[in-house]
Amino acid sequence: MAKGGFPGMGGMNINNLMKQAQKMQQQMEKAQQELEEKEYTATAGGGAVKVTINGKKQFTNIEIKPDVVDPDDVEMLQDLILTACNQVLQTMEETTANEMKKLTGGMNMPGMF
Repeated sequence: MAKGGFPGMGGMNINNLMKQAQKMQQQMEKAQQELEEKEYTATAGGGAVKVTINGKKQFTNIEIKPDVVDPDDVEMLQDLILTACNQVLQTMEETTANEMKKLTGGMNMPGMF
């Protein structure tokens, strides 16, 4: 075994491995911060309801066009809001997962984000 290396790792130096891990961690932290600052928007009902969320899963804006507000059909408005909220959450989570996969090279790292 080479000095400072591990069998089966091609003689990779533990210091180099630690530096690479530290660099990856810094890149992931930067990416996580950038993703938290991003905003995502989804609409429902052809734009009748528009929902915006940030990367911290905090809703930042909900817009409802006045013509969709019908006192006799509150359920429709509720459905539109739920649809837009679920859609924007899914978009945000997919974007976050894709960005993290780019950094990890597709490695399965549960609990990292």
